[in-house]
Amino acid sequence: MRNIYSIWKREVYVYFTSPIAYVILTTFLVLSGYIFYSSVAFFSNISLQASQMEYAGDINVTEIVLKPTFRNISVFMLMMMPIITMKLFAEEQKTGTLELIMSYPIREVELLMGKFAAAFTIFLAMISLTGFYPALLYKYAAPDTGTVITGYIGLFLLGGAFIAMGLMFSSFTENQIVAAAGSFGALLIFWLLGWCETFAGSGWGSLLAHLSFLKHFENFSKGIVDTRDIVYYFNLTILFLFITIRSLESKRWQR
Repeated sequence: MRNIYSIWKREVYVYFTSPIAYVILTTFLVLSGYIFYSSVAFFSNISLQASQMEYAGDINVTEIVLKPTFRNISVFMLMMMPIITMKLFAEEQKTGTLELIMSYPIREVELLMGKFAAAFTIFLAMISLTGFYPALLYKYAAPDTGTVITGYIGLFLLGGAFIAMGLMFSSFTENQIVAAAGSFGALLIFWLLGWCETFAGSGWGSLLAHLSFLKHFENFSKGIVDTRDIVYYFNLTILFLFITIRSLESKRWQR
């Protein structure tokens, strides 16, 4: 645990002593804030119209504001997470620091978990700041608490899988741009797989839907917790981390 903590502390320090963390946080909050504001403005507009026509009871703040906000936040994560993870191993390989670190009495799994924890810390800071959105809704409306909780559970699970995949691609190359582009491309493929479900046939369609990030996140954004979705994200996260460990081990043997 001491080694993991040391790696985590070092990486978090590097993040917050460079512009990257602040640029990512600012960009993410501007984008998610704009979506939230737009959804609230749309809700206010149709609520006013509905009250004038006496069917305001049919207007649901959870459906109109919360669900679109969670879905769009997940899309912004798709763009931001490769940037967070791209340098974690790629930069170490380019500068030769990785060889130095691996010459110390530290296991690959400790190095990986320390870096994973650091990236997840940045992600938690990013997502925690969006807690202002449901808090504001609670002040002026009555959103469904279950949807708020499950929405954030889904985002945390999705973020873990995104980070694991980003670390995997960062371990494959010493070029940060290649790592970010590869990670983003792979994440996007997993995200869009479900779109082929309708015309891929029953067998292949079900498989593609099962592999899709988006399909599994939809339940969380609707306030539904399905153990199959939780297992899916855990399995993918473990798979990507396992491949990363094997990649690091191969580099140790190449020394």
